[in-house]
Amino acid sequence: MPDADDPRDQLADAVAGWAAAIVSNDAERIGAYMADDWVIVSDTGVSTRDHFLTLVASGDLTHSAMEPVGEPRVRVHGDTALFTARVVNTAHYRGERFDADEWTTDVFMRHDGRWRCVLSHITSAAPD
Repeated sequence: MPDADDPRDQLADAVAGWAAAIVSNDAERIGAYMADDWVIVSDTGVSTRDHFLTLVASGDLTHSAMEPVGEPRVRVHGDTALFTARVVNTAHYRGERFDADEWTTDVFMRHDGRWRCVLSHITSAAPD
C-alpha cells in the first residue's frame, strides 16, 4: 500500500501524473511537472521547456500513448531523485506518427513538498 509520506511513493505519483499530462496534450498541465529550467536530451540534442511546451500548445507535438515497460529504477537522495524506466510511446510531430521504445532517465528535485522534473534524457531501446 502506498505511503503518502514516503518520497518514493510521492515520486511515483508525480511520474504517473506527468505521463497522464503528456497524453492529455495540455501544455499547462505538462508544465506543472517541469522545473522552469527543464531540458530534454535526446539524439537530436538539447531542447528547452519553452520549446517543448510551445510545440505542444501549437498542436505540432501530441502524444496518444505513454506506457512504462517493466519495473522502473528509482533512487532518492534527499530532495533529488533519479527515475529510470523503459517507456513505449506514440507521438505525432507535425502530422507524422512516431512509435518509440525508449529508455528514459528523469532527474527530479523536491521543492515545497512537490517533485518537479529538471532534466529528461531519452535513448532508443535496442530491439529485444
